[in-house]
This record gives sequence, C-alpha cells and structure tokens, in this order.
Amino acid sequence: MTRFLVLTLIGDDRPGLVEQLSSVITAHQGNWLESSMAQLAGKFAGVLKLSVAPEYAPALQAALIAIPALTVIVETSPDGTAAAGVRNRHLSFSLVGHDRLGIVREISQVFARHGVNVEKLTTYTSSAPMSSETLFHAEAELRADEHLDASALQADLERLSNDLIADINLDEKTA
Repeated sequence: MTRFLVLTLIGDDRPGLVEQLSSVITAHQGNWLESSMAQLAGKFAGVLKLSVAPEYAPALQAALIAIPALTVIVETSPDGTAAAGVRNRHLSFSLVGHDRLGIVREISQVFARHGVNVEKLTTYTSSAPMSSETLFHAEAELRADEHLDASALQADLERLSNDLIADINLDEKTA
C-alpha cells in the first residue's frame, strides 16, 4: 500500500532548492505527484504531495526535515479519493476588483455559508491600466456536494460583487 505525504516548505529563495528537494525524494524512493511553489518576498514557499512505499517513509521524512535552510513540515494523508457514490460539483471562481482589506475573508465567508470547499486559491495584485490603482485578482477551484443551491450562492456572490465593486464569475465545471 502506498503512503501519501503532504509537505509544506519555506526557506530563503536560492538556486537549486527544487533540485535539492527532488533529489532527496528520489533517493528515498518517493514519487513527486503534485505541487505548487512560488517565490514570495524573497522566500521560497510551497506545498507538495508525494507517494512513497511505507517502508521508505520514515527515512524520507527524516531526510526532508534535515534539508538545510529549508523548513519542511510533513503530514501523512489518505489517498484523498472521493467516497464511492458521492457526487461532487466542481466550480471555478474568479474576481477582479479594487484592492482593500478583507476581500479574501468576505469571499471565504460566502463559500463557507454554502458549504463550498476551496481546493485551490491563487491571488495577486496588479495596477489598473488607466488609473494605476491596485487591483486584486483571485481565482479559485471549488468543490461542493450535489445539494449545493447554486442560485443562492450566485446571489450571495452578486451582492458581494456590488459591495466590493468587483467583477465576479462563478462557473460549474463539467466532468
């Protein structure tokens, strides 16, 4: 049986960090599955999912934690497959609006009220073309169960869009 490990990592950004990480994983029979990594304010930060046979997991975990100048937190995870017979709805969300404090909190409150899980969230800021004001951008991949009232969620997001003076889009992805 395969063991899945989820890593969170952060350290000062420098050339060779990903190579060093991947070398440790390969040397301990790990398989790199999914990741999201970025340089943020001079730091290298990321999340990574890998698989490894149970007999190699303890040595791999110890080697990952021992990588110099990189803080690595390792969590063991189930495989994450959906339960048989459960139908999930996949949604995509995007927002562009004037930046202000609390945008992510307000969006996430709407999702939580409707039982929507945020599976992936990417945010960034940019300058507006004509005014040079700061714009906030958010893109998310969402999951909800089959009983989601999509029209109620859309109505809440439209009210939020008016309050934030933002363009918000919500689309259901087909499987």
